[in-house]
Amino acid sequence: MAHYHIDEFIPVNIAVLTVSDTRTDETDTSGHLLVEYLSEAGHRLVDKTIVKDDIYQIRAVVSGWIASEGANCVQAVLVTGGTGFSGRDSTPEALLAMFDQQIEGYGELFRQLSYEQVKTSTIQSRTVAGMANGTVIFVMPGSNNACKTAWEGIIRDQLNSQNRPCNFVEHLKKVH
Repeated sequence: MAHYHIDEFIPVNIAVLTVSDTRTDETDTSGHLLVEYLSEAGHRLVDKTIVKDDIYQIRAVVSGWIASEGANCVQAVLVTGGTGFSGRDSTPEALLAMFDQQIEGYGELFRQLSYEQVKTSTIQSRTVAGMANGTVIFVMPGSNNACKTAWEGIIRDQLNSQNRPCNFVEHLKKVH
C-alpha cells in the first residue's frame, strides 16, 4: 500500500455503485449526486453502475473493482442503496464478507449525524464501511439526504489526503 506523508491533495480513483431494483440511469439521483460530490472535491470517477439488490451481483461488481490495477484502478467505492430492512435489502450482507477490515466507526458516526435529521429512524440505517485489497468501501442508504450526510460529514474528509490527523488515502492501493 502507498503511504503518503505529504501535504498536497492527491486525487482518488472512485467508483460509484447504486443498488436498486427500480432505478435507471435517468432516475439514479443519489448516484449522480455522489458523482457530483467526488468531482467537485477533485477526485476521478473511474466507473459508475447500477445493480439489482442481489448479493451476488453486488459482489461481482465490487470484486472487479477491488481487484483492479494500473492507472485506472479503483481506490474507493461509494455504494448507495440496499441498506434497509426489506427482504431485498442485502448490500451489507454482500459486502461485509469481502472486507479485510471493517471500519466500525463509519456506521456509528453516520447514525450520530443522521439522528439530527431523522431521529430514532437512524437505527434502521445499516451503513457499513471497510477495506478490501487496498480499496476503501463506504456504504450508505439510497436517499439523496443520506448520501449528502455521509459525504459531507465523513467521506469527503477521509478521502482528502490533506485531512489531519489521518485519512484513508495513505492506506489505499497505489495508482501506477
